[in-house]
Amino acid sequence: MTTFVDRVELHAAAGNGGHGCASVHREKFKPLGGPDGGNGGRGGDVILVVDQDVTTLLDYHHSPHRKATNGQPGAGDNRSGKDGQDLVLPVPDGTVVLDRDGNVLADLVGQGTTFVAGQGGRGGLGNAALASARRKAPGFALLGEPGEARDVVLELKTVADVALVGYPSAGKSSLISVLSAAKPKIADYPFTTLVPNLGVVTAGSTVYTVADVPGLIPGASQGRGLGLEFLRHVERCSVLVHVLDTATLESDRDPVSDLDVIEAELREYGAGLENRPRLVVLNKIDVPDGQDLADLVRPDLEERGYRVFEVSAVAHKGLKELSFALAELVAGARAAKPKEEATRIVIRPKAVDDSGFTVTREEDGIYRVRGEKPERWVRQTDFNNDEAVGYLADRLNRLGVEDELMKAGARSGDGVAIGPEENAVVFDWEPTMMAGAEMLGRRGEDHRLEAPRPAAQRRRDREAERDDAQRAYDDFEPF
Repeated sequence: MTTFVDRVELHAAAGNGGHGCASVHREKFKPLGGPDGGNGGRGGDVILVVDQDVTTLLDYHHSPHRKATNGQPGAGDNRSGKDGQDLVLPVPDGTVVLDRDGNVLADLVGQGTTFVAGQGGRGGLGNAALASARRKAPGFALLGEPGEARDVVLELKTVADVALVGYPSAGKSSLISVLSAAKPKIADYPFTTLVPNLGVVTAGSTVYTVADVPGLIPGASQGRGLGLEFLRHVERCSVLVHVLDTATLESDRDPVSDLDVIEAELREYGAGLENRPRLVVLNKIDVPDGQDLADLVRPDLEERGYRVFEVSAVAHKGLKELSFALAELVAGARAAKPKEEATRIVIRPKAVDDSGFTVTREEDGIYRVRGEKPERWVRQTDFNNDEAVGYLADRLNRLGVEDELMKAGARSGDGVAIGPEENAVVFDWEPTMMAGAEMLGRRGEDHRLEAPRPAAQRRRDREAERDDAQRAYDDFEPF
């Protein structure tokens, strides 16, 4: 049965926003109470958060589909819908979030670090919020936006200071069990360790963590054995320790050749492992002929520039010297790291000439409008309601979409698409929409809700209407 998983694909779906409500206040002796539709609630987010108590991605291996709750729709009497509840997913420290193309979206290191994997949809406005001096009784409301749905890959990379690397059965698990309080599985057969084990070591005033990585064999960087699955757990480690077996029973192996093989695999894997500080541990010197082999190969290893320690995990020999040497290397690696700067808020103001949308002509003659606002407005529009469509026309006109379409060469009857190709609203464009948008802007007006105008104001309005009619007559050209 699988108990450790360090790579999964997560299907995260945020909650949808609740729809706004179109309602008119009704009360005895108040026949014209006005609009009172409430706003829809916001959809819940899907949030990844680092939890030190979580050490595996096993839960998401069994249940990869996760969805936050939707926002509730608004109601009459100015009652807003309830917001959806955020879905918080705990992940181990050192989890890397990638998209399907392998691009890194976030590197979650440190307790409490968060990443929003799916953004909840906005709630739609009710007709009470849409009411204005020109549109006093809107007969429509905005729809809630759908929540963001995204597929991400979670990849765990162990966060440790020291990594023990070497052949299977070299004694790495035994070594970490005596250096720390970790209790890994130990047996006399290869590939006993199937998951990385972490242990905490205290040497003087330095406290550091040690990772026991499953055994490597030739070809591990290309996927042979378990190496490729777990070499990623070595990437974050500051110090590498080669654990070499001085009591191997295989005739074609010796500590020096084992070291050469592991070094070649680390170079092949890359990720900067070839440049990490390292030292060599000659293990099992308590075994017959183990000490003799250690004495034989030690001069050769020291000539290559390695610091060599002879230890016995079983007999507890040489452990104190090794732990303090590791503490010295870890302290040096920590001091060499650049200090983290205080968080700075970077403000990037929008360019003065940035309209917030683009209009492009595609090969099939369609004019495509892309931009955050136009696409959001389309998603929020109920196309079964004429007033809502008129309100959308108003907004697009005020944003300048009509003008840009004309500049791009659009003509009457040309197709216009708002949004991405896979989810766009397509319509036949009419240049008269510019004038029509101004007319549609008067949708929702109810003169019965207007206060009585003074006589002088009514007279000026009648004169303005006569002047408009006269200008329209003078500009009329018969066919």
